[in-house]
Amino acid sequence: MSANAVRGEAAIVVAGEALVLRPSFEALVAAEEELGPLFALVERAAEGGLRVGEMAALFWHCVRERPDWCTREKVGAAIAEAGLAKVTPALKLLLVQILQGRV
Repeated sequence: MSANAVRGEAAIVVAGEALVLRPSFEALVAAEEELGPLFALVERAAEGGLRVGEMAALFWHCVRERPDWCTREKVGAAIAEAGLAKVTPALKLLLVQILQGRV
């Protein structure tokens, strides 16, 4: 499965498998319930204050078709394994979608 940036999708690799992240309304509501207002999340990210746990939570809620084997811990471990530089493009795409909506 591949991500479609035109639809606002990004991808991350978790346990060797590419997972598509899509910031649907339901996913963003779930993320906001856990993390607080999304605008504040975007502001923290812009200021360099976004925590890895917050990023993992946002990614977790946005996984489009979550396989049974995929856990939140595996998503967090994938972020740590890949490094922030490698997952930042996916984060940026999600944050842009939060601010602008679909293109």
